[in-house]
Amino acid sequence: MIGLVLNIMLLFGWSLASWAQAEVQGVPWSQLNQQEQQLLQKFNQDWDQLPVDRQERLRNGARQWADMNPEERTEARQRFQEWRQMSPDDQQRLRERFQRFRELPPEKREAIRNARQWFRSLPPEERQDMRQRWKNMTPDERRALRRQFKKNFGADGSAPPSNQFPHRDRPFRPNR
Repeated sequence: MIGLVLNIMLLFGWSLASWAQAEVQGVPWSQLNQQEQQLLQKFNQDWDQLPVDRQERLRNGARQWADMNPEERTEARQRFQEWRQMSPDDQQRLRERFQRFRELPPEKREAIRNARQWFRSLPPEERQDMRQRWKNMTPDERRALRRQFKKNFGADGSAPPSNQFPHRDRPFRPNR
């Protein structure tokens, strides 16, 4: 009886050890599905030498890409191009902002996501116009607009009425 228990324990231990070793080694290229291999083709030669965490990030990115519609892919390409054009300092600042976002309470993250979704739902010309107007604002005007947004966005993340946003036909005058 003890021999049987030892054999089971050894077998189970061996299974755990092989599973743990597979986790440390990552997923071999040959075990990626066809879509992952197609999207990650440029990593084919070096895949098995990549750190496991990098492999996972790349696989997650490939899954997200596969789930995107053509418009979302175009936007992702544009964001990536903007990222590549940023200075290392700007990239670091953006990483830090993202980390702060991840540390926010879930309801605040949801409010931010809803505001972003609202903005993305606007026609492209209107989004571009709003971006340009933001760039043309003074730091004081930007601070005032941020205060107004914070006041107008509810805890539920619902977008404020459209009359709370600056209008295109007149300059922004923050409520004071």
